[in-house]
Amino acid sequence: MRVDLTTRQLEVVKVCDPADRIRELHLADPSGVDLPSWQPGAHIDLMLPSGLVRQYSLCGDPEDRSLYRIAVLHDINGRGGSREIHETNLLGKGLGIRGPRNHFELVAAPNYLFIAGGVGVTPLLTQVRQASRAGARWMFAYGARTRHAMAFVDELEQLPGGALALYPEDEVGLIPVDDLLRGSPDGLVYCCGPEPMIGAVESACASLGRRADLHFERFAPAAEKAPQVGGLHEFEVEINSTGEVFQIPADRSILDVLREVRTDLMSSCEEGFCGACEVGVVSGLPEHRDTILTDEDHEKNETMMICVGRSKTPRLVLDL
Repeated sequence: MRVDLTTRQLEVVKVCDPADRIRELHLADPSGVDLPSWQPGAHIDLMLPSGLVRQYSLCGDPEDRSLYRIAVLHDINGRGGSREIHETNLLGKGLGIRGPRNHFELVAAPNYLFIAGGVGVTPLLTQVRQASRAGARWMFAYGARTRHAMAFVDELEQLPGGALALYPEDEVGLIPVDDLLRGSPDGLVYCCGPEPMIGAVESACASLGRRADLHFERFAPAAEKAPQVGGLHEFEVEINSTGEVFQIPADRSILDVLREVRTDLMSSCEEGFCGACEVGVVSGLPEHRDTILTDEDHEKNETMMICVGRSKTPRLVLDL
């Protein structure tokens, strides 16, 4: 599978703050051409002026190819990307982007339950919009610390065919996950937000026998699923475009070795959950250690995350 590594320079044409501690950026091509198409749930890699690369879900309308919209929570305890976006004047600036890519696709269904926590509303907004257009029934449960921290409520309220329930924590407490799932016994469940909320939804779906209904996207790896970078054996990686072969020691990642000669390789989390370092696999059998690809994606072995992935075969040939 060919992974799109194309970097495009877009201009920040609008900056606004739709909620407390959330900044929204609109990015467009300076020449006015249409941007690549995308589907609900997709994200882009954003290259900030400092050199940091971060991943943000697209929250606009896929039918509007004139711009990309992203919304970023100001996380003062994060890894620096959100602070740069909130504390830097980016209006009119050019930023590199790669993608869009999608590991959180909306599966067609007659009924959905969406559960959003905080800025996790961003990919779910695009998905519920598509569900509404398709005539599906939907319930959207949206939780945040306060009402002022809830972005895009006006847009959600305008969508036909479903119901929106707001759960500001300072007023009503946490989202009643168990009650919502019992009250919506059929259909698919889409969830995005903080790890404790996702864990609660996973547990509730498991107890109700609904694991197969659940689709979610994490901002960080689950603690119990945190990938290991090291391995117990060496293997070789061949670059398909050049034929170069590299030895990957047991104590180093593929990414770590390859970026000694390929300075253009992109990475961000280096823990296997952001997707920035995804590359296509031409041949060989990868050992997947990421937490972003689905089990089905792992079985296909078409791509891998080279920050944590290893090899089950003596050699991997990568589409680079």
